[in-house]
Amino acid sequence: MDLGASAGHKRGRMESLDTALRFIAIGQLALIVLVVWRSQTAPALRRITALLLIAVIAYLINSAPLFPQLPPPLRLIVVLTNNLSALFLWLFAHVMFDRAADRRIALAAATVIVASVMVFVLRRWTGPLIPAADLVCHAVSALLALHSVVIALTQRDDDLVEQRRRFRVAFVLIVAGLSILVLASEAWFGFGHEPVWMLGAQTLLIVVAVTVFGTAMLEADPALLAPRLSPGAPIAADDWSPAERVLREKLDAAMASRVWLEPGLTIGTLAAKLDVPEHRLRALINRRLGQRNFSAFLNGHRIAEAKRVLADPARVDLPVLTIAMDLGYGSLAPFNRAFRETAGQTPTEFRRAAFATPEKP
Repeated sequence: MDLGASAGHKRGRMESLDTALRFIAIGQLALIVLVVWRSQTAPALRRITALLLIAVIAYLINSAPLFPQLPPPLRLIVVLTNNLSALFLWLFAHVMFDRAADRRIALAAATVIVASVMVFVLRRWTGPLIPAADLVCHAVSALLALHSVVIALTQRDDDLVEQRRRFRVAFVLIVAGLSILVLASEAWFGFGHEPVWMLGAQTLLIVVAVTVFGTAMLEADPALLAPRLSPGAPIAADDWSPAERVLREKLDAAMASRVWLEPGLTIGTLAAKLDVPEHRLRALINRRLGQRNFSAFLNGHRIAEAKRVLADPARVDLPVLTIAMDLGYGSLAPFNRAFRETAGQTPTEFRRAAFATPEKP
């Protein structure tokens, strides 16, 4: 048998399998997008989840053998969406894990990625710039993906939502890890030049990742996907168990004793002080008090005290930095950020408004 024909037949079978896996993954992703979009998921999370999954669909189309047969305008849309996938992943990590994304970073990354794609589109005039554009685009995408991993890994102990704590692990091991693998293979072999076995392996991993991701999303777990409650909004206590009521009394007593002033206080430390299992304290603060992060729970008490101090005429000359340090913040920046997130204005603006002269009618 001709070796060339045998190799060609084998390659054809691998390409057929790769195409079948792509169709399966695209179907799964489209279903997840539809279900999440129609769910009661928080609007910001719903939008960025849809964009991220659409970007993965774009990657599956962009790296498929049939891609060159698409009309040029559609190819451009697919390429742009595919290259923005790392940015969507980065934004998804921020929204999912209750982090505030820096809009300047997002805008700068989007600008660099789009500009790099346009260098390829206009290669007739920008040919010499293509290697540099490819390097910059991959570097920016890799940094965004790596930072997404960091976001998921850090502050896991601060997370009070048990389902989300588990999702962080899946996110790191599968979603972000796969993105880094794809970027690395493209950088090593060059996009469009990867061996068929590499493309098939990537597609298979994407199918696995989509299955795991889809399981979490299609369950539409309220604890994971529901809109956040207003800070400090407690759940009705009608159905609280006696153990929960006792634990709530212990927690209230600790907060009244201003335990939240301790720098570096963690959920584990507080559980030890209350002599209760950590998982029970997590469940109480999350499910009964409506808090999703322990730091946000502490900040609620700290910011309330900060407002009292800032509006106190006897302490009107007390520097904001001193107030921040007295409340357990290590520096002014995290205090300002926490205060703005809670009060909608900076501490200085709040103090100025507190002592503003009322306008005469």
